[in-house]
Amino acid sequence: MFNRTILTAFLVILAAALPATASAAPARSGAIVFSMATVEHPCCEVEGKAPEARTHGGLYASKNGHFNQLTEDPTDSEPDFSADGHTIAFVRGGDIWAMRADGSGQRQLTSGTEVDSRPLASPNGKYVLFERRATAGDPRDLYTARISGGDPHALAASSDDDHEASFSPDGCMIAFVRSVAEAGGGTADDVYTVRPSGIRLRRLTHTTQIDEFAPRHLEETIVFSRGESGEGPGAYADIYAMKANGAKLRKLIAGAGSSFVEDATGDGRTLLFRRDQGLWVKRLGRLPRKVRRVRKLVQLPDQSRTNAVFSSDGRKVAAFTATKEEESLSVIDVATGRRAFSEVGGSDTTTIGPVIAWQPVRR
Repeated sequence: MFNRTILTAFLVILAAALPATASAAPARSGAIVFSMATVEHPCCEVEGKAPEARTHGGLYASKNGHFNQLTEDPTDSEPDFSADGHTIAFVRGGDIWAMRADGSGQRQLTSGTEVDSRPLASPNGKYVLFERRATAGDPRDLYTARISGGDPHALAASSDDDHEASFSPDGCMIAFVRSVAEAGGGTADDVYTVRPSGIRLRRLTHTTQIDEFAPRHLEETIVFSRGESGEGPGAYADIYAMKANGAKLRKLIAGAGSSFVEDATGDGRTLLFRRDQGLWVKRLGRLPRKVRRVRKLVQLPDQSRTNAVFSSDGRKVAAFTATKEEESLSVIDVATGRRAFSEVGGSDTTTIGPVIAWQPVRR
């Protein structure tokens, strides 16, 4: 037998814990979807030979105390919901797939030797935006593929590295990062925008020897991190904001500690970011004087990797956190900071995330 006991115990804990952060006021909440893979290590030799390890897993969903396995391919990862919450785009073995929110109707959108990743369902739910590499390690190009079928379309193909795309709420514009090799070595990473049809490509920022990353296209504003995006103690960043046309660039969050963009609410009024091993929120726009603009939600483990997203109503945050010893998925109540925390012991056998998606719910 393999570690099914560990996996089953985690699923029971997760299903019970994640809904526990519900606030006193009733609120509709969609499913939290993420990938999880567990390696099977049989305990006994077969005919004198060490048995081969096998991997089980797929995409999973947790909602209202119920836990479902949506897919059964352990290579499935990087889920993303359409704005209506009906469709999930995801990666399977280097190709882009789509399915209904309950896991039915699975269909392959791309194929071939290229490596496709980081799918984003368009706000109108008609197509998927994704990154494509010719082979692993090559520069990325942005492509779109219609969910109804058809050949993928290159969005802004170039010899440069295009990545980290973000739709505007109405789906009419895409912000992304383009990394351009510089003559003296290194790259210039700047924020660009382009229409989904590939027209009106525009460079919004102009930097040298510094990274710009994690852009989020809000209604009239683009927020992003500027600094060093690499892993480890050398990483640093401040958060900037500018108009959607690149005008009025300003520091949004600066000062003590580096700040990294995580997510923004659908209405663009609240920003979620990491700073000093904590998750913070910042209210954007005009506010009454007594309202706190910046507030720390939770402390994170030292030297941890984190990916966090808002629920569609902005009342909760789902956070994936990984350290060298363990991986966890938790849900945080934004109003109170109260957290339901589920831990996976033995991360050498069970791996979750890091990309998680929270199903949008129409009011």
